[in-house]
Amino acid sequence: MSSSFANIFSRLFPTPKFIFPRAAGVDVSDTSIKWLAFDFDRTPHRIIAHGEEAIDPGILGRGIIQNEDALVATLSALRKKLGGITCVHAALPEEAAYVFSLHVPAGNSREQTQRMIEFELEGRVPIPASAAVYDFDVICESEREGSLEVGVTVFPRDIAESYAHAFDRAGFTLLSLEVEASSIGRVLTSGEEGEPVTLVADFGRARTGFAVIKHGVPIFTSTVEIGGNSITQALEKELDLSGPDIQTFTNEQGLLAEGGALSKGVQAITNTASALADEITRHYNYWDTRRNEHGERLSPVGRVILVGGSSNLRGLPEYIAGRVQAPVTIGEIWHRVFSLDDYIPPIDRRLSLEYATAAGLALRGF
Repeated sequence: MSSSFANIFSRLFPTPKFIFPRAAGVDVSDTSIKWLAFDFDRTPHRIIAHGEEAIDPGILGRGIIQNEDALVATLSALRKKLGGITCVHAALPEEAAYVFSLHVPAGNSREQTQRMIEFELEGRVPIPASAAVYDFDVICESEREGSLEVGVTVFPRDIAESYAHAFDRAGFTLLSLEVEASSIGRVLTSGEEGEPVTLVADFGRARTGFAVIKHGVPIFTSTVEIGGNSITQALEKELDLSGPDIQTFTNEQGLLAEGGALSKGVQAITNTASALADEITRHYNYWDTRRNEHGERLSPVGRVILVGGSSNLRGLPEYIAGRVQAPVTIGEIWHRVFSLDDYIPPIDRRLSLEYATAAGLALRGF
């Protein structure tokens, strides 16, 4: 990994806070780009820039840049909306990432740990070390005496460099790149001792991203092709709804619509909700039942948190909790930045669920 690119990808040695420039978090997906910036110099902290723009089809596909010139044009237009902010933290597409945990000797230097990770790559990821960028975060002291558990993120070098190049061409100073799960974990969890291992489901329009977060660090990620668009399409067909009427129905009635399970609206929604619940249950049970060689439980999940705009479906947390038999809640996006008793943000709670990644990226400067 070249030294300049390693500095962008690294999370272990961030710029000291007292010289950190004001920066925005930029979340780029196949269908949209979201941005968010906080003012940490004022009390209470507050949002000073935010927004979302659709991305034309064909610019990105499953997170891979297909048309760099078009993406650069989109990013250049965004730069004009950030009020002079030119430094950004950006997210890499989770579909291309490999995330796992590893035990290393507690006395290892950073270089020694990196060499251990490089040695492990061949058996864990389908790309050679020469074609990868990777980094790690310390999770906690391991149950093995004298060792630490670290969370490792591996990413194809060419994809990461393509994002860095696009931001550079658009006139941005790219301070860091990280996977979405790291950003979301920063928003939703504290990383404090005793905090339960968390399964996060980012239920978006086209897909759902899953992440297992331990002490604030992702140790697993995956994505499935389950999204809110299928709910929209089903409601359009079954109830002849469109646009704002669909959003009103999902937010205010959803799985709790009058008539219950026999109503057309609930029946239209249930296929997608059931598929999502099945995936959450599968991930939850796998991580909840893992054992080490001594038969001891490894990283049992203690809770499920939902984010993403499609998580606003009324009744969804209760529906999933009934299937998983575990606590399921909607994520609180702002609690690590400000109290709603002190400041009312320009993004309401429902919309904030779409900004989990952008908010976590912006929090890197705090």
